[in-house]
Amino acid sequence: ELVESGGGLVQPGESLTLSCAASGFTLDYYVIGWFRQAPGKEREGVSCIRSSDGSTYYADSVKGRFTISRDNAKNTVYLQMNSLKPEDTAVYYCARSSFATIQGMCAGLYGIDYWGKGTLVTVPS
Repeated sequence: ELVESGGGLVQPGESLTLSCAASGFTLDYYVIGWFRQAPGKEREGVSCIRSSDGSTYYADSVKGRFTISRDNAKNTVYLQMNSLKPEDTAVYYCARSSFATIQGMCAGLYGIDYWGKGTLVTVPS
């Protein structure tokens, strides 16, 4: 199971940290990614991390503002979001893949075999 938390309403320029807690499996063997879906838009990859070595991938729209990290002892992946913008408003989901590359998973939503239920982030204009 993947359970997201930490979403909420924040003002432009503020920060928020999302958490993705995994249960029933060990993060070490998976690529974990954060994805988002805004109203009327397709789901897109935001950032992915390979838990075994910490390699990361970021979408161009969030580079320099968002940071993905993992705590394997807590079996949790985090997404630190800084300098939030109205266009970051979306439901944020975490997902896992046992075999995708971090770029394949994030850029192409490839190889995902489990999704969390999502947490809503709202940044008003």
